[in-house]
Amino acid sequence: MSERRDLELIARLVPPGSRVLDLGCGSGEMLAYLRDTRGCSGYGVEIDDANVHACIRRGVNVVQLNLEEGLALFEDQSFDVVLQLETLQHLRNTERMLRETVRVGRIGVLSFPNFAHWPNRLHVAMGRMPVTRALPYEWYDTPNIRVGTHADFEVLARKCGLAVTDAFGLHAGREVRLWPNLMASVAVFRIERG
Repeated sequence: MSERRDLELIARLVPPGSRVLDLGCGSGEMLAYLRDTRGCSGYGVEIDDANVHACIRRGVNVVQLNLEEGLALFEDQSFDVVLQLETLQHLRNTERMLRETVRVGRIGVLSFPNFAHWPNRLHVAMGRMPVTRALPYEWYDTPNIRVGTHADFEVLARKCGLAVTDAFGLHAGREVRLWPNLMASVAVFRIERG
């Protein structure tokens, strides 16, 4: 996550002073922002060595862990908020990770590239997989295991027994609430236990 405006819009979903767990935290940019602007504390979880070092340089607490192994390291409700920003599309067991998110935290905040965004649909209609800012890889070298849509996530959340308490999209640094499945390049959700 590098676009500052997107970071600010997602950060509004995190109550000030929250204890936060950021799954797939990358370089720790979001946790540093939450610490500096909203008085939050917590930990990042990251597997990549370079990102772990970047977190340390930022002064962000980080645990090196493969999310595919689950979150057994963390006790029930040990965090106020669990973030999964641009992480779900890289995980094999999405349902398990969503359940773990609301087990470990009171609320979850998630984002992922919205494959149903209209330019992506146009690319597919023309016989090509899209390459966009939100989906920047060619189909043959993508780290994404799956693609998802804004509309599909709401179905998955219900299947997992989760309540979606806020849902919108992001595009070009703007919040998209009207037709986010069509008009947003990134889907954003706030979830809780159902």
